[in-house]
Amino acid sequence: MNKEYLNNIRRLLQFVESTQAETIDKVSEICAEAIYKNKLLYFFGTGHSHMICEEPFYRAGGLACVYPILESIFMLHEGASKSSIYERIEGNGAVAVAESGIGEGDVLFVISNSGRNCAPIDAALEARRRGAITIAMTSLKHSKSVSSRHPNGKRLFEVCDFCLDNGGEPGDASVSLDGIQQKIGPTSSVIDIVIINTVIIGTVERLLKKGVKPPIFISANVDNSEELNSDILKEFRTRVKLL
Repeated sequence: MNKEYLNNIRRLLQFVESTQAETIDKVSEICAEAIYKNKLLYFFGTGHSHMICEEPFYRAGGLACVYPILESIFMLHEGASKSSIYERIEGNGAVAVAESGIGEGDVLFVISNSGRNCAPIDAALEARRRGAITIAMTSLKHSKSVSSRHPNGKRLFEVCDFCLDNGGEPGDASVSLDGIQQKIGPTSSVIDIVIINTVIIGTVERLLKKGVKPPIFISANVDNSEELNSDILKEFRTRVKLL
């Protein structure tokens, strides 16, 4: 068994713990305050980053006030290479965010490992224009090694209010093997999922301190889950269209 990938993940988890704790705590407080004021947590990402948007949504142990912005043109199932073209076109990300209904006091997480393409940058800019707080989830090492593809010349971490750094290498893949030029074993999805679940836990902790009972789903595959989940769905279905 090749342990290099596992060791890389362990190293990046240590990186998150040692360098991102303060930002995670701050973002958790921001999310708790937004939920306390009856706002929503939005998530936007293109390509494989859309998986990070799905992770906290309708999840066992997850918050019901999560709104993933899942536009087909940015996802892989309707044409993987085509999605790469759409994410580079200026304006598409802004339209997706505008259509979501995000507004003053909401929070938008924008996930992009490179942070260089138009869609995530436009998503963040539109959300800020509408009064939302923006959180970039990216690899600063990767993003700082490339130029922006946006006409304004800025990368995602430069247009968001806060930045959560997953510590990944440029190109994301992390394992080299003799006989091939390309690296394998991408790390961004694993680390981003850990980061977002850590933020959710911190958010719930802070809500409880405020005396607020957070709307948390339990697994539909355990006994007696239907009654609790149905009450939560009834409350949020009109606000989160994908529910």
